[in-house]
Amino acid sequence: MSTSMYAIKQRAFGGPEVLEYAEVDRPIPGPDDVLVRVRAASVNPADWKIRTGVAALPVDLPFIPGFDLAGVVEQIGDRVDRFRPGDEVFGMPTPFTGTYAQYVRAPAADLAIKPANLDHNQAAALSSVGLTAWQALVGIARIQPGQRILIHAAAGGVGHIAVQIAKAFGAHVIGTARTANHGLLRDLGADALVDYTLDDFVTVASDVDIVLDNIGHTYGARSLATLAPGGHLVSTIWDHPGVTAEDAAQTGVRFDTVKVAPSAPDLEELGKLVERGLIRVHVADVLPLRDAAEGHRMSETGRVSGKIVLVPQA
Repeated sequence: MSTSMYAIKQRAFGGPEVLEYAEVDRPIPGPDDVLVRVRAASVNPADWKIRTGVAALPVDLPFIPGFDLAGVVEQIGDRVDRFRPGDEVFGMPTPFTGTYAQYVRAPAADLAIKPANLDHNQAAALSSVGLTAWQALVGIARIQPGQRILIHAAAGGVGHIAVQIAKAFGAHVIGTARTANHGLLRDLGADALVDYTLDDFVTVASDVDIVLDNIGHTYGARSLATLAPGGHLVSTIWDHPGVTAEDAAQTGVRFDTVKVAPSAPDLEELGKLVERGLIRVHVADVLPLRDAAEGHRMSETGRVSGKIVLVPQA
C-alpha cells in the first residue's frame, strides 16, 4: 500500500485560492480508529468559515479541511470490533477537519454503516447536516407530534434535512426560502413556505413551538416574535445567533445553540429514517476533490439548495 495520498491542503487563511491539491502522507489508524477510503466528502459553511480564519475553532496551519465523509473501511485498529474492511460507512469524524482527502483516519465511534439506499455522495452530504438537524430538533428541542416548527434557510443543507425530520415526527413545518426552492421543499413535506425576499416571516408565522434558525444575526431576535409562550428557539449559528438566552427569557421562551457533535447512535437513527423513505438527501452538485475551491465559492453565495459534494479520484 502506498504511503501517500492526494488531499486538499491549506497552508494559510484566506480566499478559496488557498486550497491546494497536494500529495501528502497517508494517515495511519490508531487502535480505536479505522482508515476510510473516502468516496465522497461534502462542503459545509463551516469549511469556508474556517478557511477564512473567522471561525472560532482551534485549527493549526497547515491542515486538511473537511467535516464529513462517506467511504469504505480499508483498515481497522487493533481494538475496533464494530467494523470490518469493506464496510461502507458515513459520518462526521473528529477532529473536525481532514475529510477533503483520499483517505481519512477516523475514530470508529464516530461512524455508522451507510444506509443501503443512499449512495456515497448522498451519505456524505447527510452526515454533518443530518447530525446538526437531529441534535437541534430531537436532542435539544425535544420535538413532538403536532407542533408548529419554523425552519429558516429551509432549502439549505441543514434546513432540508430538518424539514424531513420534523415531518417524520408529525410536526407542521413552515419554511423560509426563495420561491425557486419552494417546489423542492413541498416535495420534502413542508406545509407552508415564506419567500423571505417578498414577505416578512414575522407577519406570516405565529404560535410557533420551535424555530430552527440557520441564518443568525437579525433572524434570531426577529424569530422570538413568532414563538408561542414557552416556545423554543434553537440556532445553528453559535458564533452570530443574534439573540441571547436572556433576550428569550424576557419574552417567555427559551433559546439554545446547537454545536454539532459526532454520534454513531444519532447517525443510526437518521439511517433508520432514510431506510423508511422518510429522509432523502438533495445533492446540488458533485465536483472532483481538486475543485474544492470552486465548491467553496458556490457555498459562499448562500444560494445552494441541498449540499455540494467533493469526490476524490482514485
